[in-house]
Formats: sequence, structure tokens, C-alpha cells
Amino acid sequence: MARNYLHICISTYLSAHLHIHNNDINNRCNRFLGSELAKQLADRGEAIRCTKRIKSVIPLLLVPYTQIEWVDADLLDIFALEKALEGVTQVYHCAARVSLKQADKIPMIRTNVKGTANLVNLCLDRAIKLVHVSSIAAIGQAKPGELITENHHLEISTENDGYAISKLESEMEVWRGIAEGLNAVIVNPSLIIGPNAGTLGSGQLFETVRKGLKFYTDGTSGFVDVADVAKCMIALMESDIAEERYIISAENWHYKDMTAAIAAGFKIQPPAILAKPRMMELAWRGAKLASLITGKPPAIDKIAAQSAVQYRDFDNSKIKAAIGIEFKPISKSVTEICERLGN
Repeated sequence: MARNYLHICISTYLSAHLHIHNNDINNRCNRFLGSELAKQLADRGEAIRCTKRIKSVIPLLLVPYTQIEWVDADLLDIFALEKALEGVTQVYHCAARVSLKQADKIPMIRTNVKGTANLVNLCLDRAIKLVHVSSIAAIGQAKPGELITENHHLEISTENDGYAISKLESEMEVWRGIAEGLNAVIVNPSLIIGPNAGTLGSGQLFETVRKGLKFYTDGTSGFVDVADVAKCMIALMESDIAEERYIISAENWHYKDMTAAIAAGFKIQPPAILAKPRMMELAWRGAKLASLITGKPPAIDKIAAQSAVQYRDFDNSKIKAAIGIEFKPISKSVTEICERLGN
């Protein structure tokens, strides 16, 4: 019997400075999520082929899994992708380029959209099912007091976040493929957290609180454990579901409550000063000036500052109804992460 390869693009293209910004934190978790996904598949005894860039290293979480086949394949290299997809029947697409630098905006959009288009075309040609990882960055805003659903779409004409634009346009490539006969599902995870993030990605939020964060913002967002995101993706891949988009989010939390829970996990005082919108504006402007002087990435950018004071609460009823997922309580995830980082 032919081996049933599962192809997972898990390597990110570029790391950038992280601040407490929902899109930013979540989308620096691509490698984090890909590693968890590969681990869960390997633990099930699946035959897996994972891609990485030539200069990328294998994530420590996956080093013990000798049954994982690693291949070097850039998403923009169509010939390398063709070779990587030989014998493949299922693709999980978790890779993306991420940067907050304004100079990277257009190249990032071009890279993410073109890379997704290449993968979509190959999956179409070879009748491969695709689970595409997008982001809440590509989900629009709801009316005040309403939950954000899969039916809310980002208004690209007024959006300034290059990453959000790249994710939305990448989704459009998947929808284009679906219109041409592609068997595909799109997932839009909220802020992904988990112990294996360490102090990178979403783990940097925990590290920032542990180092004595004094300020909190009056905003909200959805949070989800990385293990649950991977479980949802596998369940969708194994189902007959296609041509759908799913928000993957466990619970909606105020940033004040989240930073307080993290502080409690570390047994320290929580942030006690509310950073109002005007203060956030001054912060990003000051950070921009400092960046110009030092040449280092800004501690906070305009998009991050604006996002931190927005109320974005997500509806997870569609994914629950589709696969019956029972999400892990976020309070439990926070406790586990604090225990791991505290050791």
C-alpha cells in the first residue's frame, strides 16, 4: 500500500519584534503551531513530510521524531514544492512571512500570497486536500456588542496592517482554488498560546508580564491553546467538510484579566495602570522616533497600539458544531505556561 504522506509547511520566513498585539502574537506562532501539529500527527503514527527553508533548523519539539521526513522547500520555489508534494494526499499550510517593518509590507504581501497561490495550484493539479491556516487578522470587525463570526470580512481598502492584508489575500487564493475544484478548509485561529512557545511568539507576552509589566490596555481578544488548534485542523482534514472557514478560538478575555492571570501564575503583582488610547498613541510615536535613532525595531508600532485597545470578541459556535471540539480552559493553559516558564 502506498504511504499516505501528510505535508506540513511549518517554517516561517521572518521573525520581527513582538509586542502585545493580537495579530502580531498569533502570527508569530506559525512555527509553534506547525510543530504541535506535526507532533500530534507523528504521535498517531502518521507518515509525515515536513518542509523547511534551507537555513531553518528543525524545531526542538520534533527532533525526537525520526519518522518525520524533512525536505527543504521555499514556497516561492515551484520546482522544490513539486518535489516535496510527490505522493502527498493532504497538506496543512502553516507557513508565512511576518514583519512589522513598513519596508517589508509589500514584499511580505507578495511572498505570502504568491506562496499560497503556488501551493493551491499544486493541490488542485494533484487532487490534494488543503487545510489553510489564516488568522483572525483576516477577519473583520463586528458591530459594538456583537461577536465576530466567519461572515465578517476585513475591509481591505481601509486596512493598514500589511500582515492582515497578506492573510486576507492568501485566503482569496484558497477561495479561488475552491472555485476551481480544490478540496480545502480555512481556519482562522485567535491568539495561540501554549507551554512550548517558550519566551518567543505568544510566550513573549508571558515573559513581559513576568519582568514587571506596569500597564494594561482596555481591549479584548480571543485566546486558544495550540493543542486545540492542531486538533481542530486534524479533525477538519479527516472530515468530509470542505469550502468552509472556521474561527478557532476558545475564550474571549480582557487584556487586563489576561495579564492579571499571568501575573497570578508567576505569583507577582499584576499590571495596575490603564494605558488609555492617547497614551498608546504617544507610546508608538515615541517608539518610532527611538527606532529611527537606534536602528532597532520599535517597541510598539501604530497597528499594535490601536489593536491593543480594540474589543474583538469571537464566536466559536461554528467549529464546535462542525467537529464537537471541547476547548481547553484558557486559565488552565495560562497556569501550565507559567509553570513551564517558572522552572
